[in-house]
Amino acid sequence: MTKLSRRSMLQLSAASVAITAFTTPALAQQIDELVIAYNVNLPSWDPTVGPSAVNPTIQGIYQSVFDMFIHQNPDLTFAPGIITEWGWNDDRSQIFMTVREGVKWHDGSPLTPEDVVWSLERAGNPETGNPIQFIWGKVGNFAIDGNRITADVKEYEPTIFKWMSFLTGYVLPKAYYEKVGPEGFEAKPVGSGPYMVDRFERNAFVRLKANPDYWGGKPEFETVTIKFVTDAAARVAEIESGNAHVTLEMPYEEYDRLKGSGGISGTDAPISDIGMIFINDVDVMNDPNVRKAAALAIDKKTIVDRLLSGYGVPIDTLQTPDYVAYDPSITVGYDPEKAKELLAASGYSTDNPVRFKIQTTRGFKPKDYEIIQAIVGLWRRVGIEAEIEVYEVAKHFELRAADQLAPAAFYNWGNAVGDPTTSTGFAMFGPSPHSVWDGQELLEMILPLWGEQDEDKRIAGWKDVDRHIAENALVIPLIQYVQPILHVDGVKVTPHASGALLPHLMTRS
Repeated sequence: MTKLSRRSMLQLSAASVAITAFTTPALAQQIDELVIAYNVNLPSWDPTVGPSAVNPTIQGIYQSVFDMFIHQNPDLTFAPGIITEWGWNDDRSQIFMTVREGVKWHDGSPLTPEDVVWSLERAGNPETGNPIQFIWGKVGNFAIDGNRITADVKEYEPTIFKWMSFLTGYVLPKAYYEKVGPEGFEAKPVGSGPYMVDRFERNAFVRLKANPDYWGGKPEFETVTIKFVTDAAARVAEIESGNAHVTLEMPYEEYDRLKGSGGISGTDAPISDIGMIFINDVDVMNDPNVRKAAALAIDKKTIVDRLLSGYGVPIDTLQTPDYVAYDPSITVGYDPEKAKELLAASGYSTDNPVRFKIQTTRGFKPKDYEIIQAIVGLWRRVGIEAEIEVYEVAKHFELRAADQLAPAAFYNWGNAVGDPTTSTGFAMFGPSPHSVWDGQELLEMILPLWGEQDEDKRIAGWKDVDRHIAENALVIPLIQYVQPILHVDGVKVTPHASGALLPHLMTRS
């Protein structure tokens, strides 16, 4: 039996008190109400504004309630969604979209092309607080003819349709939102997705009811309750005790221990998320010897093999092997002796270590804190003394947007569309609110790539950027994640390569 910490027990107790209406599920019994122990809280219901809108871990909840403009299959291929056809005109001065007919909002009203246009215009308006508005604002002057929408390209954006399946790419109800306002929408969100919000207790749980009119077919589970259980040990206890049918992102040794025993099964597929260390160009990180030494002193393969039980893929750029701009010739390697030489050139040694702070989450991803502990141990051997500060992922977003991260900060970066602009681009482009590296040289390399219309030239340019970043240690990529999901034998789970845990893809087995 899992030994629970005092923190875990307190969290479980609080959740138990708050979720008084749950029917406790049993492992082998018929499941009427699917219960999921989720690894993150839900700060906001609007999926298009504020820091939550760019939190990849929340997207599974958002996609349960709201539709995206363009659908994305579990293997990350694109498919018709609310928009059934899309593309450019010949000279790429306009885009066109066809809106699906017969879709209803959760309040029973019809979803119209006006809703799509309003959602796109709102997303592109900087006053709304959409963190991706600089993408959406590149199209405008919308025109509607029946179910067909056209718009002028104000600034060429090669990834505009990819974004329609990605962060903040959601269709919201114009009439309802304008009637109730932001506060009313937050209190009672209405979407067109496979599930409707039935009850929401902030910091505790959300209960969803199946949408009987969903255009993609009614989900199999009529009721789904998602409990917010941010402590990894507590999530293990939830599935092991039978208080939840499905959970994710637990320590891999717990996954190995529970998978295939006691009526519990598991899936463990690679996802588009990567673990990385942001380098902020402040203090000692302005010394390239310190940055390069920090990168060379990390033995990623051993961390994956010993700490993650082999569940992970070591990486040296912000592209995973599945991404379009992945270049296997860009490597950094593990070389602690070279790291010592670099530090010595800047006057540092194990007797006189360079000191800085590194921030990390704890329990947000499997072994996140332990990974940083291992890295700090490896750094200590070469002359780097790093102080660990633990923060919640919401705090990470606040600090990153304000460019106030510590000199080193661990984070999970999601890139479900696999384009280099949404991995290297936003993570490393100084003016972006998602980046903390402000170097002019890198900025000038990236700037021309945003609007490059020659696709081969665009991808080659991003590979050059990745090589420059690796050679100068401007960020430290670590691993591509493998996502562990545990579920009772009575539930069949279809994993999504984006990492989103989607209850409408779950069925009774």
